[in-house]
Amino acid sequence: MRLVLLYGVLLGSAPVFAQSSVSDYLQRIDRDGDRRVSLAEYQDWMRYGFDAMDKNRDGVLSAEEQPGGRGKAISLAEHLTTLEAVFKRQDSNRDGFLDARELAAPPQPPRRR
Repeated sequence: MRLVLLYGVLLGSAPVFAQSSVSDYLQRIDRDGDRRVSLAEYQDWMRYGFDAMDKNRDGVLSAEEQPGGRGKAISLAEHLTTLEAVFKRQDSNRDGFLDARELAAPPQPPRRR
């Protein structure tokens, strides 16, 4: 019985913790404070990985700059296009913004055509 009660308490508190974490994340990305994330805000925030790997700051990740030291070169424009596709998949209500619920959702797979 104690285990069942403990499990219930943990499950009951999980959404509060998750919502708090998502709210913090939303506040960091949401530059204009409107409680939603635009594509531009999302791309600005999510390009940190590209910027960190682009050691020579030429706007292209060469094979040497990528994990494992190999791969096809990736331009910043290509990276931003990929981020746009991810953003659109997460935007489940298709309003052009991500709210806290959409940010907290698991990554959505590419849509079939």
